[in-house]
Amino acid sequence: MRSLVNSAYSGLLEGLFPQHCALCGLQSSRDLPLCAGCEGDLQVNHHCCRRCALPLPEAASEPGTGLCGQCQQHPPPFNRVTAPWLYDEMLAYLIHRWKYRREHHLTDLFARLLLRSQPPPAVDLLVPVPLHWRRRWQRGFNQSELLCHRLVRLCPELANTPVDGRMLLRNRATAPQSGMDARQRAGNLQGAFTVRGPCDNLRLAVVDDVLTTGATATAVANALQTAGAVRVEIWCLARTPAPAG
Repeated sequence: MRSLVNSAYSGLLEGLFPQHCALCGLQSSRDLPLCAGCEGDLQVNHHCCRRCALPLPEAASEPGTGLCGQCQQHPPPFNRVTAPWLYDEMLAYLIHRWKYRREHHLTDLFARLLLRSQPPPAVDLLVPVPLHWRRRWQRGFNQSELLCHRLVRLCPELANTPVDGRMLLRNRATAPQSGMDARQRAGNLQGAFTVRGPCDNLRLAVVDDVLTTGATATAVANALQTAGAVRVEIWCLARTPAPAG
């Protein structure tokens, strides 16, 4: 009954206030600010490492493992990454508008895109990647926390899953990571996160927008596992490919 009511309500809103695609500007003809054509142009992360979601050529993973070479040689502290899309210019443009132009209406779109791949596994808690208090004050919101709450609202499997925005503390302001390589990012984030709540034997899903080198995910997962978490998943919208060469 709830789904029927939501569907009817969405249809009414679409009739009264039609959505327009945030990429091409045309009427999207559905209850999302993204038309079917532009969504079809987004790159799906089809063949990827089953641990870190790094996009791979068809023959790049070891037969029978589904793992990239890095995860085979140096397994990361997180158990799995869910990243259904590749980070490309179109997603970069939309995410920039969401984070820096405060276009909060895009949160619903990103949550739906994240849920496109498959129903999420059972977890005990959703944990947004925190911002340092100064950056949050400047931006006015934490986009990862917005995404967590929208996932819970949209996905029946997560309807009773709490969101804990206080579990993790970013205890120092790190330098912007754009332009840094993997080693620099890891050093930049060393000791940056503190766990403030009990997480013994909990299965946690850490939610963020994009996974680049995995430095943030690694730092967060290390902190949570040290505090007792039994499983740490990373859920994000998109994954960046490995650098060429």
